[in-house]
Amino acid sequence: MKLLELGDGALTLEFGERIDPDANARVMATRDALQALGLDGITDMVPTWRSLTVHFDPLRLPHDHLRQALLQAAVQESALATRRSATPIIVPVCFGGEFGPDLADVAAATGRSEGELIAALCAVDLQVALIGFLPGFPYLGGLPDWLDLPRRATPRTAVPANSFAIAGGQAAIYPWQSPGGWHLLGRTPLKLFDPANPQRPARFAPCDVLRIEAVTPDEFENLRDHPRHA
Repeated sequence: MKLLELGDGALTLEFGERIDPDANARVMATRDALQALGLDGITDMVPTWRSLTVHFDPLRLPHDHLRQALLQAAVQESALATRRSATPIIVPVCFGGEFGPDLADVAAATGRSEGELIAALCAVDLQVALIGFLPGFPYLGGLPDWLDLPRRATPRTAVPANSFAIAGGQAAIYPWQSPGGWHLLGRTPLKLFDPANPQRPARFAPCDVLRIEAVTPDEFENLRDHPRHA
């Protein structure tokens, strides 16, 4: 572990130097252990794949007090736990065609058929490691090793909102239209970010477990017009 000081109002604890599900599990367990202490003065906690940044008010929470509490939380037995189990959240995705223009290329690159690729994606549980890049954008771990592909050589200037994509051993869903270099395999009708919901504007949160469910274009349109409530 490495503890970094970010000015007078934040500390970052690093658990490694690469994307690692075990490091992410320690990040999340440390966040939970620190949160359970109920320290007055912590203003935000930002987990990533391999680190936890804690923002605090130094006038309410002394720096040394937080530093000690953070290190203690990190070495608790719970912080050494592996990825935790959770009831999967079903995420409908329409694959291929206009919804997933890179599906055929990814299937060819991995030596699988499109059907085999879709079946593999629907057979694994994907865990939300962090939310970043865009509001509500979930970075997902849990892909099969053979789907660890680099980003596209030429990024797109406009990735459609709700696109399900993979790159660098991760999956993600774009909540907004934006530039992007990931491989687009499909699209979900779910709305990933709702600014009108102040309690939880992002549909997904770190530690959520997602399971992809393949749907037809007609089912996609029906779900978009009559969304499921999560």
